[in-house]
Amino acid sequence: MRVESVTSEVTDTNTLLLRWPEGYSVEVKTGQFVTLFWPDTPQYKRAYSLSSCGLDRDFFEVTIKREGKMGTRMVDWAKGDDILGVLPPAGRFLPVFESNRHLVCLAGGSGVAPFRGFIREATRRQLDTRMTLLYSVRTPNDIIFRDQFLQFEQQNPNFKFKATCTRLADGDSWPGRRGRLCVEWLQEHFNDLATTVFYACGPNGFVESAEKLVLEELGVPKDQLKTEKWG
Repeated sequence: MRVESVTSEVTDTNTLLLRWPEGYSVEVKTGQFVTLFWPDTPQYKRAYSLSSCGLDRDFFEVTIKREGKMGTRMVDWAKGDDILGVLPPAGRFLPVFESNRHLVCLAGGSGVAPFRGFIREATRRQLDTRMTLLYSVRTPNDIIFRDQFLQFEQQNPNFKFKATCTRLADGDSWPGRRGRLCVEWLQEHFNDLATTVFYACGPNGFVESAEKLVLEELGVPKDQLKTEKWG
């Protein structure tokens, strides 16, 4: 697929728009991932969550952080008109869009990518599923899609966006929450545990901490937690 555009989200993270070739068609579900490779090194592949949604046709969007060999090459070198190999969408990290459900999405770093797709679809379809995104980053400068999530809040009365910063200096002017995910913060954002589905996405360490909070400290049944992790 051809790289149609590269958008810088934050200092170390870009979104690539990959245009489908003429005549190509595939079923896409929001929350899935695609596997990418460079034609000159087809043996080295890396899976990335789609930051586009299942309603988007004729293109994929992936949001990639500069980390590891593939991530570094993608962020530092990928440009418009480059050609990348793309395996079809796969994965089961799928949103449960039901009117009686509350989706609480826990994101760390570039793990926010699939949740952009979740919220994009729910907003476009004007769904009444409640969604809350709790996003953990180091500093405000690391908040990917910040303006887009704030815009989704304005468009979608069922969506709430909250960020917490974990590595701020004492004198930093950030007006929001500070610190890592904790049970008390999670409990502020849902009312009925029985109708809440938790999603956690990000690096291994972040997701493992989220699993402990949700399963052990909140006592949520395993079938109410879905995870996607890497690293």
